[in-house]
Amino acid sequence: MIPSVTLNNGAKMPIVGLGTFVADHQKITEAVKVAISAGYRHFDCAYVYENEEEVGAGICARIDEGAVKREDLFIVSKLWCTCHLPSLVRGACEKSLSDLKLDYLDLYLMHFPMGFKTGDVLFPFDEHQQIISDGSNFLDTWEAMEKLVDAGLVKAIGISNFNKDQIESIFNKPGLKYKPANHQVLMRFHVQRNTIVIAKSVTPSRIKENFQVFDFELSEDDMKTMMSFHEWRVFKSRWASKHKDFPLNTEY
Repeated sequence: MIPSVTLNNGAKMPIVGLGTFVADHQKITEAVKVAISAGYRHFDCAYVYENEEEVGAGICARIDEGAVKREDLFIVSKLWCTCHLPSLVRGACEKSLSDLKLDYLDLYLMHFPMGFKTGDVLFPFDEHQQIISDGSNFLDTWEAMEKLVDAGLVKAIGISNFNKDQIESIFNKPGLKYKPANHQVLMRFHVQRNTIVIAKSVTPSRIKENFQVFDFELSEDDMKTMMSFHEWRVFKSRWASKHKDFPLNTEY
């Protein structure tokens, strides 16, 4: 049985999932199929990864073969920043559902708290190579995402890349209807901390190896050593450092 975290809507989110960020478009469909055969049930997707059609093809192939049922899977996608205006939120979600060939998402995240200029350009930069804001407020975006739950398009909604103050803003929002969903050695480190782990690979052998984190345990000293590391941020998003909702100017 795969360990899981229980979300505030009662859903069980498998603690290890397959990440699809910048995965090779020609290999991701097969990687998803291999992952399901290896035991993965949690898949982390996003519109901005530009490969949800290929991911959906792999998922549907295994469902059609009878290898897995839709209700046994936990599929996550994310609202991209160019669709933060409330009028665009539902269409963005429906686009991901269409590409993934699904009727609903188990979890839909706001990828960043920052809204970008609307349009087909995923990263709209100005002449100073800074992102162009759409002027939206992520609290309004959250309210539009709540309507997705009511419409049955998603089971739960959550946030990604928010700092502590922005998270508090969501929890303290007047009229809040739905709260954000909580969510090898390095992977085991996170598993022992009961943190959701997303492993990314399109190599079949590594996909299987990454799932083999439940048959060993790190010592207390190992955990203390890893907790002593101070640099946790890999994706620093300096191109958005002037945005009014840039989340990385605080410690966490």
